Amino acid sequence: MDRDSARALHDAFLEFEISDASVDVLWGKGGNFCAGWDLKLAASLANPDACTAYFEEHALPNDPTAPPGVGALGPTRLELTKPVIAAVEGAAVAGGMELALWADIRVMADTAYLGVYCRRWGITLMDGGTVRLPRLVGQGRALEIAMTGRKVPAEECERIGLCEKVVAPGQARAAAEAMAQEIACFPQQAVLADRAAIIATRGMPVRAALEHEWRNGLEAIRNEGTAGAGRFRDGAGRHGDFSAI
Repeated sequence: MDRDSARALHDAFLEFEISDASVDVLWGKGGNFCAGWDLKLAASLANPDACTAYFEEHALPNDPTAPPGVGALGPTRLELTKPVIAAVEGAAVAGGMELALWADIRVMADTAYLGVYCRRWGITLMDGGTVRLPRLVGQGRALEIAMTGRKVPAEECERIGLCEKVVAPGQARAAAEAMAQEIACFPQQAVLADRAAIIATRGMPVRAALEHEWRNGLEAIRNEGTAGAGRFRDGAGRHGDFSAI
């Protein structure tokens, strides 16, 4: 991922955020998800002035209300209001793993793998890996994966919580798009309210989290839930058939 690719991907997700699309599927063309930050670009930063300029360009602003800017991998600092599913074939390593962890859900081919491969070259995790990895798998497992830089195959990723679905090789994108269609068919205010509450209440005390959940869901209930309950009352959704909800 070089400067231009990172900017283009970042801007594409900003466009998704304001579009009519409900769910985004992120996948890699050519058989791999993403091999991470462009190490040729990294090597060019051996010049102190070039290094300073690059990292100043990508620094997070001191003002927490300001836009977070573009990460080395592009959109990894964005906090979107709509879900993203990563469809992972082949390698999602180093910054590519961080990009996959940024997504809400990961669907992996059973031959795909994650890993902090940048460990071999003295490159740190810069796109949320040290934040998101322990939140998904716990601190001890995150430290082991990050410090050893080992390959983490799809089967293990599913077992430890680094991915949510494993499929046959070549089917990750199709499976992710099918999941996206499933999510998109539901009333979206409720989907987004529950998504937002799950993300926002992480780490809150239980009482504060319950209060947040309650307040967060009221508008969706008023706007969609009462009408949806009426459709159920009138016969929709019987016997698990949600094809016409």
